[in-house]
This record gives sequence, structure tokens and C-alpha cells, in this order.
Amino acid sequence: MKRFGRRLRSLPIRSRLALLVAAAVAFAVAAVSVVCWFVVQQKLYDQVDSQIDAVKFNVSSNELSAVLDACPQDVPEIRGDLRPNTYYMQIVRADGTACSFPSSAGVLRVTGTDRTIAENPASAEPTFHNAKDTDGNDVRVRTTSIINTTTRQVVPGVALEVGISLTETRNTLNDLALILLAASGVGVLGAGAAGLAVARAGLRPVDKLTEAVEHVARTEDLTVRIPVDGESDDEVARLSRSFNSMTTALASSRDLQQQLIADAGHELRTPLTSLRTNIELLTRSEETGRPLPEADRKALLASVKAQMTELAALIGDLQELSRSEGQRGERVQVVSFEDTVESALRRARLRGPELTITADLHPWYVRAEPAALERAIVNILDNAVKFSPEGGTVEVMLGSGVLTVRDHGPGIPAEEIPHVFDRFWRSPSARALPGSGLGLSIVARTVHEAGGEITLAPAEGGGTVATVRLPGAPTPPPGAPDPA
Repeated sequence: MKRFGRRLRSLPIRSRLALLVAAAVAFAVAAVSVVCWFVVQQKLYDQVDSQIDAVKFNVSSNELSAVLDACPQDVPEIRGDLRPNTYYMQIVRADGTACSFPSSAGVLRVTGTDRTIAENPASAEPTFHNAKDTDGNDVRVRTTSIINTTTRQVVPGVALEVGISLTETRNTLNDLALILLAASGVGVLGAGAAGLAVARAGLRPVDKLTEAVEHVARTEDLTVRIPVDGESDDEVARLSRSFNSMTTALASSRDLQQQLIADAGHELRTPLTSLRTNIELLTRSEETGRPLPEADRKALLASVKAQMTELAALIGDLQELSRSEGQRGERVQVVSFEDTVESALRRARLRGPELTITADLHPWYVRAEPAALERAIVNILDNAVKFSPEGGTVEVMLGSGVLTVRDHGPGIPAEEIPHVFDRFWRSPSARALPGSGLGLSIVARTVHEAGGEITLAPAEGGGTVATVRLPGAPTPPPGAPDPA
């Protein structure tokens, strides 16, 4: 059975469907055929039983005595509605001996049922059953007690058997069995052919889907689309729509990846070119034995250090963007938003010691990745520090899950606001400043993953206001670990 199951699973789907349809039809046809055969058999037996019941006997005591006395040598004729050699008719004694009438079609073999009725004729009911004659032919028999027409009493110790040959009935049933068998075979073959045709028609969309998948695997062409009937909502249509959605997402992801690589290469080229130039100047001065002036040398080393810092920041941003959602989701936990902002403020004050950074913070707890959330807040504060004038003020407020960071810098032109969260996008006025253009993109993604939203807008009186809204509560949820 296991070997058959393995062989069945190794067949193509359409062949399995055809076999399953054929097997189901074969089972149904076999069940119907068997039921039909037994119903017809019972109907034919009922007709034979009705013919036997139509036989009427008028047996007097003298005639019965003559039959019993003469049996088995010379049995006289008994009056009855009988056709010679059509019916079997004989009398059975309790000891199992039988006496056939001259008009009987043959001699019946006595069964236990016949002897039981002969032993107790007064209490026995007439019984129909199948029997055989001495030649082995099948006979339908009714065994009943005998009533004396003179005394109207049941004759003790004897029973009467009347039967009809089942040869014609058996022939009819055999012919019916052959017809049903032939019809079943034709039905099974037709069902197999129909199942194969239905399987081919039903799996045609799957074949198209398979061809599309093979084409994508072979050519990496993600523009392939499977045509789907707009009104269809079956499993194949849903699978085709899912495949189209998947290829669209993959194409978009690949485009974003290629764009990221191109932008990263462009952004890396500037610091690397500057580093190479500065290092070549330092190397050439050493090789020629003409050292650079101390001031120029310090300036070159400071430039190298700044470029290295910018390059390290860019690589860190790229690593952050390359992390998958699953890797980020594993580190999500309950975080004190207030503590995260405090930590980010400490780092921001070190980067802008000449600025005044004020803070008004209130408790708030959110579900986020601690390191990513702090990095996002640091990026927002870095932008505020970077664009604030010397001696300016940065105002930070946190209340009810809303964080606002306001600077007093030049602000962002209205036409540039829709692009501030794009990867590697930098305002034309800020391209001379250090940065990779990835900071706000990382901020937006981190905030969205935490279920919040971020906006940038011009502030009244000049400057920019960054607003971060995160869902949470002023107290940690029960059972949550201590954020500290």
C-alpha cells in the first residue's frame, strides 16, 4: 500500500486527478450496479414466489393416503392448477424421505427447513427458499403444511414442497451482471478520459504559472504577469494574483536595491576620493623629502579624520538599512521613550556644545527596538544641531507620546519637504555639509515599524519642527520587563 502511495505521488497532478476521478466513478458505478443487481434479483424472486402462490391444491384424504401409501413406487395424480413438467411438487415426511408427484418437473433435495415444517406442520409458516434438485439445478421452493380438505385439519408428519426452476431467472441475472459490468467498464473509462480532460482544463492556469516561474528563474525577468480573469475567485486565480503581487514586490525590491547600490556608490565615491587625494599628498611629501608645512599637515590629517568619520557613518547607515524586518522584530520590547530621548540628548549636547538644548520630557512607554529608536532620535537631534546657527537654541518636548524637536535654523523649503525622507536625498543647500542623506530615511522607517508617524514642517518664526508620534502609555504594561 505504501509503495502504491509513493507511485501515485510520483505521477503528474493531472494523471493523479484522472485516476482519482476514475476510481471514484468506479466505486460509485460498482455500488450502483451491485444494488441494482440485488434489487432485480429480489424482484424476480418475488415474481417466482407469486407464481408458486398461484398454485392451488385440493387434496382429499383418500388421495393423500393413496400418495403416501404408494410412494415411492406408484404415486397417483393429485388435482391442482399445474402444468406438467413445469413445477416441482413432492411430499416430505418428517424422517426426510420425499415422494414426488408424476407431474413434477423433478425430484427436490430435502433440506432442514423442509423437515422442520414436516415435523411441526401445525405451527410452521409457509417458507420460501432456494434449493436444488437431484440434477443440481437451482429451484425456488415453497414448503408448507398440508390441509385435509375433508377434515380441514393439518395433516401431521408431512409437508408439501412446490417449486419452480430458477434456470431462466439465473440466466436473466447473469445477463444483467454482464450488462452492468460492461456499462461499468465503459463508465470508468469515460470517467478517466473526462477526468483527464477536466484536469488538463483546470490545470491550464497552473501550467501558465509554472511556465512563468520557470521563465523568471531562467531569465530573472520580474515583469512577467499571469493573466487572471477579473471575475474569477477560485484557488488558481488567487494563486495567480499572489504570484503577480510577489513578482511586483520582488521587482520593486530589486529596483530599490539597485538604486541603493547606485546611490551608495555615488556617496562613497566622494569621501573615498577625498581620502585618496589627502593620503597621496601626505605620501608624496614623505617620498620627496619635502614635508608639508605643519599647518597644512594638520589640516590634511583633520580632513582625513573627518572623511573617515563620514565614511564610517555612511557604512553604519547602510548596515542599518540592510537589516531585514525579521532581524529588527526579534529585538522589539517595551522602551521608556523618556529615557531614550534623554540618552539621545546627551549625545547631541556633545556634538553641539555651542548650542542651548532645552528639554521638557514626560514619561511614555512604547514598543520598539531600543537601539534603533535611540539612533532615530539622535538623527533628528543631529539635523537640528547641524542646521542651527551658532549660539542658537534647540527645543525638545515629549508629552503623551508626541516628541517635538524645534530648531531655529534656515528651515526647509516647502517644495523639498516631500523628499526629506527619501534615501540619499539631500537639500541643495545642505550638500556642502557632512552627511549621507540616509538619516531621516532611517528615522522614518524606525518610527513606522514602531507603529508611529513622523512629520517635518516649517516652524513659526523660522526653523523646522520635527514631530514624532508613537503609540504607547504613560506607564509600562503589566508583566513588561523594566525598561531600565
